[in-house]
Amino acid sequence: MATSRTEPGPAASRPRRTAARCLAGLALAAPTAVLGCRLAGVDGVTPLPQLLAFLPYLLVPAAAALALALLASWRAGLAWAVAVLFGLGAVLPSYDRAAPPPTAAPVATVRVLTANLKLGAATDALAGTLRREHPDLVFVQECDPACGRLLSTEEMTARYPHRIVTAVPGAEGSAILSRHPLRPAGEVPATLAMPTAETVIEGVPVALQLAHPLPPIPGMVDSWRRELAALHSAATALDGPAIMAGDFNATRDHAAFRDILDTGLRDATTTIGLGHTPSWPAGTPLAGAQIDHILIRGPFRPASGEFVDLPGSDHRALLVEMELFAQG
Repeated sequence: MATSRTEPGPAASRPRRTAARCLAGLALAAPTAVLGCRLAGVDGVTPLPQLLAFLPYLLVPAAAALALALLASWRAGLAWAVAVLFGLGAVLPSYDRAAPPPTAAPVATVRVLTANLKLGAATDALAGTLRREHPDLVFVQECDPACGRLLSTEEMTARYPHRIVTAVPGAEGSAILSRHPLRPAGEVPATLAMPTAETVIEGVPVALQLAHPLPPIPGMVDSWRRELAALHSAATALDGPAIMAGDFNATRDHAAFRDILDTGLRDATTTIGLGHTPSWPAGTPLAGAQIDHILIRGPFRPASGEFVDLPGSDHRALLVEMELFAQG
């Protein structure tokens, strides 16, 4: 005996549409809040500063919300999802900018490396990187006593005769190493050591600033914001050509970091096609945040660069080769 099959009617599909609308709204909540902060130029309060670090990945829940809104025939949700996707897509091009054209022959090529050693655990990896890559200037964060001993060896002293090293347990230590003469010029007041120095490269004076503010973890966002503001003040005070490099614990989607760029510094990675490359956490090359930066001002033109694996660290080191031009 044949049985007839009854198709679900409007009453049966209504709960499904309601569930899809609820899921779409939930999926859009975080992208909407984060995009609002990004467009308003503020970092907000936890969890917004943390989510801002991963803004590009919010395209995924926004796209999922669009699909759910279509499934639910939710016109307002469709418009909401499209607006969020458009807004997120609009800010992503700011990750890449063209390098300024050369105006003359460079007077020098400068290789700059920044590396966070994760409480000194990547000290041996740093040594191998220095031997292999031969950077001219090195900015080291989380340099512990073992790191200090390495940098004091005969080999490293010969490679980098000029240095400022604060080697202490924990995350507080740091170092600036240079092949060129180096003069200490104070430091930015902060929890972690952020020394300032001056050097001269082929007759061009260059101010150097190591960056390592506290991370924006819950309960420390105010301190993170305050230390980035201190770096902003330091960037304002730097005179002439300058390099500020290190673990900023911030991305270009953080307003406090963009304030630093507004002083005239340029993010070197954006001009060499690395603007979207994450540096932390290491081991997840397709997901993460670029919080390690080399910022430049003055007659520098980035020519090439790469993020270098640093076994033992949760960061990838950043190496950039730049052309230096004589000051006009």
